[in-house]
Amino acid sequence: MKKFIAESVSNLHPDKICDQISDLLLDQYLKKDPFSRVAIETSGGHGYISLFGEITSIHNVNAQKIVGDYYEALTGQKIKVITYITHQSPEIAQGVNTGGAGDQGIMVGYACNENDQFIPQEMYLARKLLKGFDVDAKSQITIEDGRVSSVVISAQGKSRKELVQHVLDNGIDIEKKHIFANNTGSFNIGGFDADSGCTGRKIVVDAYGPRVPVGGGAFSGKDATKVDRSAAYMARWIALKLLKKYGAREVLVYLGYVIGKAEPIIKAALIDGKQHAFNYDCRPRAIIEKFDLRSPIFHATTKNGHTGQIGINKWEII
Repeated sequence: MKKFIAESVSNLHPDKICDQISDLLLDQYLKKDPFSRVAIETSGGHGYISLFGEITSIHNVNAQKIVGDYYEALTGQKIKVITYITHQSPEIAQGVNTGGAGDQGIMVGYACNENDQFIPQEMYLARKLLKGFDVDAKSQITIEDGRVSSVVISAQGKSRKELVQHVLDNGIDIEKKHIFANNTGSFNIGGFDADSGCTGRKIVVDAYGPRVPVGGGAFSGKDATKVDRSAAYMARWIALKLLKKYGAREVLVYLGYVIGKAEPIIKAALIDGKQHAFNYDCRPRAIIEKFDLRSPIFHATTKNGHTGQIGINKWEII
């Protein structure tokens, strides 16, 4: 028996708020200086947001105002913003300036033929269930032998009855007894009022769900010289291309980098379980140019996953 499970979170989940803020600031720098080097992590909760990171840019950004205004527009609440931001380490910069990777790391790309987004079906359904929710919310889908066997859904301010009906209205064929909706009995306090959040804590949600391995690096708040982000996008693009080329069921792509070195030390694809080589240019600068990753496009990627946005993101073109 094959069992798979995946979860997703809404845009007002505390961790996703932090992801949005990190990428919002990245975009603000890139608008005026496309060659900005940015690594921003956001943590927040209970009336405070803290910004940590390293910036190298000819453009100055009033991070406190931008973040405060964004949070108020998103939630209707004011918040205090504290910044701890400095310049990028020159030891990192000396490797990036020559076209090398901004860090060592392993990046994973994946594609399968289970739906029109070419992602695992459990991830596809988990995301689908949260579309339209403008509150703190989470979903979780379990699939056994191709059928949904359980649904967990929690949404701030919603009744159990509303959520059960929402699951059924989304075309999921399941008995009500296997739907666990706001399972503690109530969920009225959410977001930063209930919990803290942090950038990069939803790397599996951002990618493909736990069926697919992750390299370990988060996406949000990082400019494209960080291969955690750019090479993961490239690996996804390669997986989609190989899926179509071979008419495969699933493709798993691995890229591995050394800090300061342009060429990956590993480029490998598993196509329906069999290893294949490929010759796509995976140098950081080539990826940046291919997908126009010096443009301020990143804030939008924090919502509904960095994969599965077919026809929207340039690495999602097949």
